[in-house]
Amino acid sequence: MVEAVHDGVKLFIKVVPNASTDQIVGLVGERLKVRVSSPPESGKANNAVCQLLSKALGVKKNAVSIINGNTNPQKTVGVTGVSVENVLNKFGGHVN
Repeated sequence: MVEAVHDGVKLFIKVVPNASTDQIVGLVGERLKVRVSSPPESGKANNAVCQLLSKALGVKKNAVSIINGNTNPQKTVGVTGVSVENVLNKFGGHVN
């Protein structure tokens, strides 16, 4: 679910677009499941994911970016300025 990098963390997530609400559901296997109401077109769902994660982790939106999986439901997200411990406290789970 989460891995430490030199300036923050990498999160491994599964995104469900076109959901009824924006929410972080919890762990599904090795990934954090995130639902967003935005459609998966023109980067709208990716922007919604970044906004939701930044709010949940208490960082600025520009501290969150999609590293891998722009057009895939399984994504790798980079978050600067947070630690693995911070992420685990917010979302639970385990360290990769």
